[in-house]
Amino acid sequence: MSKIIFNEYQIRQIEANRFVASVSDRSIQYTPEFKIFAVKENLAGKGPVQIFKENGFDLEVIGVEKARSSIKRWRASFKTHGEQAFSEERRGKGGSGRPKKENLSAEKKLEKAEVRIRLLEAELTLLKKLDEMERQAKKRLF
Repeated sequence: MSKIIFNEYQIRQIEANRFVASVSDRSIQYTPEFKIFAVKENLAGKGPVQIFKENGFDLEVIGVEKARSSIKRWRASFKTHGEQAFSEERRGKGGSGRPKKENLSAEKKLEKAEVRIRLLEAELTLLKKLDEMERQAKKRLF
């Protein structure tokens, strides 16, 4: 799937739609009102193409696939978090991510160190075996 890159004319055209919060050369941010409206229309049986066309979007510019994937993403958010999903910033919330090193307990730090030692010992053993195999191969050649 190729990424659509909007030119200046297309950006101005998209920005003119009242349901657009902002536009960059690669993405469109829609208003929360439009997202809620679009999801409800989709749940009522309308397809993404119809919803976007009826609300003034030129699908030749934004692409049919962008409309479909947006509605699909919004439906998932709506199903999980309801209408609040569109009125508040949710990125990063609830994600565990990688634990910060400074928050690790002494036991966790020790456990991580022991795992790293075992990994390095295994790596050293492998390198020793490779070195030995190289030496044996050289002896066979001479």
